[in-house]
This record gives sequence, structure tokens and C-alpha cells, in this order.
Amino acid sequence: TVVDRLLERQRLDNNGVYPETIAVVLWGTDNIKTYGESLAQVLCMIGVKPMPDALGRVNRLELIPLEELGRPRVDVVVNCSGVFRDLFVNQMDLIDRAVRMAAEADEPLEMNFVRKHAIAQAEEFGLTISQAATRVFSNSSGSYSSNVNLAVENSTWENEEELQQMYLSRKSFAFGGNVSNTQQRQLYEASLKTVDMTFQNLDSSEISLTDVSHYFDSDPTKLVGSLRKDGKKPASFIADTTTANAQVRTLTETVRLDTRTKILNPKWYEGMLKSGYEGVREISKRLVNTMGWSATAGAVDNWVYEDVNDVYVNDKEMCDRLKNLNPNSFRKIVGTLLEVNGRGYWETSEENLDRLRELYQELEDRIEGVE
Repeated sequence: TVVDRLLERQRLDNNGVYPETIAVVLWGTDNIKTYGESLAQVLCMIGVKPMPDALGRVNRLELIPLEELGRPRVDVVVNCSGVFRDLFVNQMDLIDRAVRMAAEADEPLEMNFVRKHAIAQAEEFGLTISQAATRVFSNSSGSYSSNVNLAVENSTWENEEELQQMYLSRKSFAFGGNVSNTQQRQLYEASLKTVDMTFQNLDSSEISLTDVSHYFDSDPTKLVGSLRKDGKKPASFIADTTTANAQVRTLTETVRLDTRTKILNPKWYEGMLKSGYEGVREISKRLVNTMGWSATAGAVDNWVYEDVNDVYVNDKEMCDRLKNLNPNSFRKIVGTLLEVNGRGYWETSEENLDRLRELYQELEDRIEGVE
């Protein structure tokens, strides 16, 4: 299973040590398409088996004994999208029950990380173990997204801490049997402090990490790094379940793959530019989404921006085509390259930067109608 591969990969990268907590993102539409695949993964991490009733509905749970599980129970911090929260109330309750069952199981702490952390949090905040084992979070009812994507798209953020605060204030509402739509920011932060790995599924070959801004909008990788006492950046993995043989890749590997197959792939960008004006806008949008991954996870290699600069700016013929097809979106591409440099995500030559600044000014003049 994907979970076995994920835990094995992290164990090999981490001197044989299992991750104690995994932060998982759950999306509504993905779970409809995959019949609850990521839901099953969360239960598997905790070591809980879903049990159907006489009518085949899954509403009961059973702890898998540790000797059968063969590994520790991994703690989870689940962040549900607003759509998941609206559609899957019972499923959020199911995960909540699974976590509480694990937290209340009388098992050695080194084999049950859910219990280990719940006991520590119960002491820290003066709660019962059951109250401390709150692990299902989302936006408050009626609210969607962390708005990190909007800040990045519109360049309306000063620093990464601002994005992280936005995420924490909007995504820290607890859901489950005992709580519903209650902001529990303190407990949410305490749970994120123990996260060793962030994880998300890709379930469609049509939409990947840089196609839409929702993926980086729900990513807590750098946020966890800022909350952890040791400042260690958590490992970050993406499961690609679009083929029968599911692949588990790091976030950085997935961003590289996305970059090579789309924005730097002549077949892709020539196809885009055939549609003219709109094609340039699509390229610009993808570059902004790539910057989003630098901002939330530091998952973009320097060569990605360098190659984008070579393909779209340094190539004179391409540069002229983009100027004529859609000067507005081309200005956005040039502006984004200057922004990723300004924010410290891309190191490049002064010569490149001068060329970009000149080009930006030239595009401004063209848009304003200045000869």
C-alpha cells in the first residue's frame, strides 16, 4: 500500500526511525473520485480497521493489534478542505473516533505515538486524553481555503510568517464527535509541532501541483518547520496514484517532474501558444503557482527559475512572440521572475536581472501606449 511505501521511504531516509506524526491534507473531490482512498490511508497510519455493519456501511472501527500491525501507530494531523468538511461529516467523525481509540489504548508509548502526544498535550493544556486527541481540522463552516494562494497570486504578502499566520488562523477549526467548528488553534499548533512529514495525494493526471494554486495553498511544510522546537523542516511526500502502480515521491521531485513536463516542455508551451493570448496567461499562472511552492515549502530548485528565464526571456524570438501575443501576461511572467529573486528563491546573474528590469519597463510602456 501507499502508506507502507511512505513509512518505509521515510524510515530509510531517517536512520530506521518511523515518523511520529504525519500532516495529511484531505480534499473532497479527490475522495469522491477515489472512493475514499486518502481516508483509508489515514486510518491505516493510525492502525485502525474500518468495519462494515449489516448493510455494508462503514460506521464501526477496530484497533489492529500492535503485533499484527508490526510497527508503531503513527499520529496524524488531518487538514480537510472546505469541500471535504461540507460533504463528509461522518467521515471526519470516523477519523476523530479512530484517533481517540488509539489515544486511549493502553499500549507502550514508543509503539503508539498518538497516545504519546495526546498524554503530553493533555498535561500541557489541562485536558483529558480524549480532548487532547483532537486531530481533525478545517476552515470554519462556510469558509474555504487558507487564502495563502490569493496572497501569493496578488503579491500581497511581506514575508513567509504572514502566510503561515493566515494558514493557522483559517485552518485551525476542530471537527469530530466531541467538537464541531470550534477554533482550537493552541491544540492545532501543538499537534503540528510533532510533525515529521507532510503528505498529500495526486489522483488525477490532468491536474498536478502547479496547475492550480489550491495545492500549495493547503501545504503546511514550512509552517511546521517554523513551529518545531528544533526548526527541522519536515520531509514532504506526494503519492501519485494516477497509475495502477502508485508512486511515492518527495514534494521537490514532484515539482521537478511537473516543471519538466509542462512549463519547460516545448510540446506543452508550443501547444499553449497556439491558442495565443490565453496561452501566455496559462504560462504566467503556472509560474506563479511554482513560486507558491517556494513560499510554502521551499520545494523549487534554483535551476527551475533559471531555465524558465532562458526559455521565455533570453530567447529573443520567444520574447518577441510573447510581447505581441499578450504583453500583460508576459509582464506578469517578468514581474514574477523579479519577485522570486527579490524574495530570495532564485539566485541569478546581475545581467539577467538588468535585462528583466528593462523588459518590464518596456512592457509597461507598451501596455500604457507610450512610444
